[in-house]
Amino acid sequence: MYSLLKKEINSFLSSILGYVVIVTFLLVVSLFLWVFPGDFNVLDNGYSSLDGLFMIAPWVYLFLIPAITMRSFAEEKKSGTIELLLTRPLSDLQIVLAKYFAGIVLVIFSIIPTLIYYFAIYRLGSPTGNIDIGATNGSYIGIIFLASSFVAIGLFASSITDNQVIAFIISIFLCFIAYQGFDSFSNLQLFSGIDNIIADLGISQHYLSMSRGVIDTRDVIYFIGVSAIFILMTRTSLESRKW
Repeated sequence: MYSLLKKEINSFLSSILGYVVIVTFLLVVSLFLWVFPGDFNVLDNGYSSLDGLFMIAPWVYLFLIPAITMRSFAEEKKSGTIELLLTRPLSDLQIVLAKYFAGIVLVIFSIIPTLIYYFAIYRLGSPTGNIDIGATNGSYIGIIFLASSFVAIGLFASSITDNQVIAFIISIFLCFIAYQGFDSFSNLQLFSGIDNIIADLGISQHYLSMSRGVIDTRDVIYFIGVSAIFILMTRTSLESRKW
């Protein structure tokens, strides 16, 4: 499994896709935080906070992560190399996990450079260091968990088709429903009696909870559960070739 994981990471970093994803993420976030005027601009708001980063990041990842994962299985199917992959001395679950962790590694690579923003805001604070470190650390943990869930969803979308474009569209749709859809459903009059339950099914509520700086076990279990469900669904999709 480790060799496949290493191969997947090298595949990302040896192609233009990995660097495009990282640069695009950093560019979009940087423009909103430091250049474009508005609610996300740190200098306009006049207070030392990285809230803008953690509000923008989920929406950027909602498009970038499907771009990363769309080729994971769809390309293998289309090129015919899926059979070669599945004949490795690895279980289907190990293959899925290798691709899953490779996607997470790429996401972490894109997040690490944003620590520069943290350092800049830390220094710009009055007095120096006037930043909510607990909330910031919680938000970083939250964005990694959120991105991990998106990776799992993207892998599932890629496993059910041999067309990368279709995988990309399905992944964006599922990620949007998981992140924002349940919140929107909870506001409908139809669900007025169970609106809190519906909202808690979505990623947004748990991500916001972590962003307050309190790492609740329930939130951690939720994110692990979402990833586990889609990883198992991906494995089932791969196993369906035997039916």
